[in-house]
Amino acid sequence: MNNFLGIVKHKIISAGNFVFVFLKWIIIASLTGVLCGFIGAAFDKSIDFVSEQFSRHYWFIFILPVSALAIVGLYKLCKVEMKVGTNNVINSIRTTEKVPLLLIPLIFVSTVLTHLGGGSAGREGAALQIGGAIGNQFGRLIRLKEKDLHLITLCGMSGLFAALFGTPLTATIFAIEVISIGVVYYSALVPCITSSLTAYAITKMLGVEAVRFKLSEIPKPGAVSIIQIVVLAGICAAVSIAFCFSLHGTEKLFKKYIKNEYLRILSGAAIIVVLTLIFKSRTYNGTGMSIIKTAIEEGKARPYDFVMKTVFTAITIGCGLKGGEMVPTFFVGATLGCFAGGLLGINPAFAAAIGFIAMFCAVMNCPIASMVLSIEVFGTGGILFFAIACAVSYLLSGYYGLYTSQKIVYSKLTAEYINKDTKPM
Repeated sequence: MNNFLGIVKHKIISAGNFVFVFLKWIIIASLTGVLCGFIGAAFDKSIDFVSEQFSRHYWFIFILPVSALAIVGLYKLCKVEMKVGTNNVINSIRTTEKVPLLLIPLIFVSTVLTHLGGGSAGREGAALQIGGAIGNQFGRLIRLKEKDLHLITLCGMSGLFAALFGTPLTATIFAIEVISIGVVYYSALVPCITSSLTAYAITKMLGVEAVRFKLSEIPKPGAVSIIQIVVLAGICAAVSIAFCFSLHGTEKLFKKYIKNEYLRILSGAAIIVVLTLIFKSRTYNGTGMSIIKTAIEEGKARPYDFVMKTVFTAITIGCGLKGGEMVPTFFVGATLGCFAGGLLGINPAFAAAIGFIAMFCAVMNCPIASMVLSIEVFGTGGILFFAIACAVSYLLSGYYGLYTSQKIVYSKLTAEYINKDTKPM
């Protein structure tokens, strides 16, 4: 009898621990989501405002060199290294590395300055830095243990992602999938989905529009259409490698040949100004969301759009200007898909949507999050094709990726554990 009562007591205590942890993270993640929601809304509206000003005034392109110098000056003033970014946030989830509190205002202001002058960058990548820093600092404020700090950092990342992009489920899966290739951090599922939904609800209330596209035509599943999608996904995987190589390689070249940070960022800004004047167009400046929308909803893109966006983004990010690489990735994928899809006999608009998702999957190494993203952004109609594209692009992109702090835990080729210190190239 005593043994039976002991077992019952143990079960009750065990169940109580799960309930306690559940309630703890509902409260903590909700508070994190509130912070991410309000800061995310302010960030989104700030980027929209300066982007609109840039599009209205041609001479704003000449602000970029001034913005560039101001960015370096701000980082110097705050004594934060220019190289601190998303990779540091990802590292903090596996190590005791701290995310600087000043990273929040720095990346916020720096990204706004980059967009004010027409730098070719996104905002979701910057949001991962802001969100991660918010989560990390909030966790330290309420004195969470080291392991819990890792979870709340993921909460912040997912919260800001959801706030800006309007995709709470993608934000949740992305945060727990992006850290280690081949491993999903399920312990962060409840905290991240709570933070994401809270942040999304706040930004929706504040008028931040979610990213959604309408697909005009979805092919019928069949041998021919599936083969076409497989080929297109393979092309996206190849271009994703070139895209990652371009961004990392350009950054290395800038650092190798221009040691002074002020001269480095100034030279990059000057190149963007010159290229913009040569093209006599703002197509490759800023996020390029209007170009993405045109490619997906109208099936229109120029054959070289994805190449030039890669060049503009590589120079912008490589020289030290701040912002994210995520939306440029969408731009490259959508315009590439639109162009290549037409050659393959796929409806260009639908091919642009496939490229949008396949490129994201390839450079982020997050196939599950990419499939969920396709549902939230495009609906469920073409999920079979999107799933195929994600599977193919994930495998064929090899061990390349935008974030070098990711750890490759399981092989893409076999169900085999590999060196945990292996990083994407």
